[in-house]
Amino acid sequence: MALKIIDHGSKEYQQMLDLRYQMLRKPLGLSFTKEHMEAEARDILIGCFDEEKLEGCCILTEIDPKTVRLRQMAVSSGLQGKGIGRVLMSFAENIARDRGYRRLTMHARKSAVGFYEKNGYKICGPEFEEVTIAHFEMDKEL
Repeated sequence: MALKIIDHGSKEYQQMLDLRYQMLRKPLGLSFTKEHMEAEARDILIGCFDEEKLEGCCILTEIDPKTVRLRQMAVSSGLQGKGIGRVLMSFAENIARDRGYRRLTMHARKSAVGFYEKNGYKICGPEFEEVTIAHFEMDKEL
């Protein structure tokens, strides 16, 4: 398992778009817009690979100089529950700390709250709906 930062527009980025589409967007009938993809050029794109195959990914987007938001966390179907998400979270947190961020926040799907709580995140607001799914804002001091 290799963890790395993915270059926007690269072959690995295309794999990331494909994984996110399959796991997060397609089930909701959503797609990516050109604007979404262009905005990601400013983000920190993270992938977990087995050789050259992407198995999991996430994105860090700066909110302010001390806060970064985790977005689009996805692990390949059939590989969930095998520790890939936990390793991705730890790697993302280390990158955020190394770049001077002190807080990591996210909009977590209600179904994933338990996973994030096991990784030290706390709910910090009421339940809300985003892309037709129940979410909670969660955060962690780094």
